[in-house]
Amino acid sequence: VQLVESGGGSVQAGGSLRLSCAASGTLFTFGVMGWYRQAPGKQRELVASVIIGGSTNYADSVKGRFTVSRDIAKNTVYLQMNSLKPEDTAVYYCNARGPITYWGQGTQVTVSS
Repeated sequence: VQLVESGGGSVQAGGSLRLSCAASGTLFTFGVMGWYRQAPGKQRELVASVIIGGSTNYADSVKGRFTVSRDIAKNTVYLQMNSLKPEDTAVYYCNARGPITYWGQGTQVTVSS
């Protein structure tokens, strides 16, 4: 199973980015898919997640700015990030949880002031 991320990059504060993560090599539908991030010198933290039924969970720091969604048929999860702030700068990792937990390779998001 591979989680392939795309959509990271550099943007100015107030801008937007959309991350995508596609799971390949499996027909299994993960119970939970989502995104974590890790800034330099900090621990990896949950950004947002979505379960099969569609319920979502967000870190307080991104509520109202980020939206997580998934396409179950495509085994893909998305993260729409709006009103980006410099403190959102981090490596963002896709996560998929089933009997086994999988991680993507990470994609850099850099927000400049």
